[in-house]
Amino acid sequence: MSPYPAKELAQLVVASCIINKIEHIVISPGSRNAPLIIGFNRSKNSKILSVVDERSAAFFALGIAQQTRKPVALVCTSGSALLNYYPAIAEAFYSNIPLVVISADRPAHLIDVGDGQTIRQAHVFENHILFSANLTGEKDAELIEKAIRTAIDKRGPVHINVPFKDPLYEMITADTIEDEVKKLSSKKIKVEEKSLLKETPLDVNELQKFADIWNASSKKMVLVGEHFPDELLQIQLEHLAKDPSVMVLIENTANVSHPKFINSIDKLIFPFVEDELEEFKPDILLTIGGMIVSKKIKEQLRNYKPEHHWHADAKRAYDTFQCLEHQFKVSPQLFFSQFFFLTKSKESNYQQFWLNKKELRLQKHQEFMETCAFSDLKVFDTILATIPNHTQLQLGNSSVIRYAQLFNSNKTWRIFCNRGTSGIDGSTSTAIGAAYAVKENTLFISGDISFVYDSNALWNNYIPNNFRIIVINNGGGGIFRFIPGPQQSGALDYFETPHQLTAEHLCKMYHFEYITAKNEEELQKQLSNFYGASSLPKLLEIFTPRLENDQILKAYFNNLKA
Repeated sequence: MSPYPAKELAQLVVASCIINKIEHIVISPGSRNAPLIIGFNRSKNSKILSVVDERSAAFFALGIAQQTRKPVALVCTSGSALLNYYPAIAEAFYSNIPLVVISADRPAHLIDVGDGQTIRQAHVFENHILFSANLTGEKDAELIEKAIRTAIDKRGPVHINVPFKDPLYEMITADTIEDEVKKLSSKKIKVEEKSLLKETPLDVNELQKFADIWNASSKKMVLVGEHFPDELLQIQLEHLAKDPSVMVLIENTANVSHPKFINSIDKLIFPFVEDELEEFKPDILLTIGGMIVSKKIKEQLRNYKPEHHWHADAKRAYDTFQCLEHQFKVSPQLFFSQFFFLTKSKESNYQQFWLNKKELRLQKHQEFMETCAFSDLKVFDTILATIPNHTQLQLGNSSVIRYAQLFNSNKTWRIFCNRGTSGIDGSTSTAIGAAYAVKENTLFISGDISFVYDSNALWNNYIPNNFRIIVINNGGGGIFRFIPGPQQSGALDYFETPHQLTAEHLCKMYHFEYITAKNEEELQKQLSNFYGASSLPKLLEIFTPRLENDQILKAYFNNLKA
């Protein structure tokens, strides 16, 4: 017999999470959520993690869910605390990451009457949520169950809003949670893991129509966006690349690789002349995976639209290139498993022509990097050559993800970035959550503005000692010097964020080992033992020339044209 919350709603929510095998519960301290805290704390099935800052807590939970591929629950008190979850909820919505947001609330009669710590919480995330359950005392069990099942089955965020009357800390001594679990178990369908065998296959006769178009086309482009590492997908894409009429374009976050795949898409496209723009245009564009980083490929395919654009994904298909014709509503793996039986290879020079271009770009790239001055670009060249095998690589947004796209990646790395909304607001917190969830070494590479913006991420008791951060400090957000608009506006200082800040004192406060580098020699020296075992997590801050980085990057792209 153990003490449990007296509130029946708290018992019901906790029991529902247990029965649906939600293991990780990220709680931000508060008072209104006391019944939930007490309930989860008494559950032997729950791993309770306490993170004070709700915005950081939500991204931390997102990082865990990103890696475990299972829903993570978030629990907060009432009022503005809940609103701080919104950036991570939007990211989860667009990145297909399951989060179960559980917010404590005041009863309905206390809303909008001047009561403290009270806002309109019901359906507050309606534009970026898969399901909202505002508990009222009627059909609460069904609503909770539907919310959690939606997060699991549709892979995204859901919100359960739970009103509690005072008193909040009442407890009873009984097998309450176990009893609720038994009652729910007798009602619910057994939780089943998703697999290809449990997907409904596509209609073969319907699929044949697309296969006929495919077999008749000599220029087929397969573009792979963000995707979790998947061995079957890797094998299937390698099979595709045996067809000389198929060109496979990938991004680092696609987590697939092969000599016949074309990565560094911007590097390929930037030097195009008019004839190449037209030659590059595919008859068929087949897209899989999530968001695409490359602006160049978006511009190219919007201006030179393929005859057909198909997307394979069970959940959604974005009309990114404004010519989407059809969505195959199954996983890419099941789609290819069926499609390959209906397709045949076609003679074409489409793939080889662009693979030759890829090699020419790589030669130009290597020539430039041999003499490249110390800069953001040179720093990436140096860092990426030293990262150990089997590292989980978390990348910050803005310049960081774009610089990383210019280089080849190690096929043993697992690469992630918050590209759902492409925000800088929670990159560090996400990386810490991801590092917590896995055993392998995790490296997070961040720009200075992104790192400072999310500095509360380090206020976290669950950071493993093998976690590494590299902060590239160019003094204020260098991407706005590369984009022509801000400099021409005469208001560059309001696009950039010039500063003299460093991470040194944050590292002291949060118990990180802190080291710096200000030139290539120092960087090579620091990296030589940066990844080794240590008693503390480490942060390496690299200072690059703020006023030179954009000029060096422009010279790099101009060199590709030469």
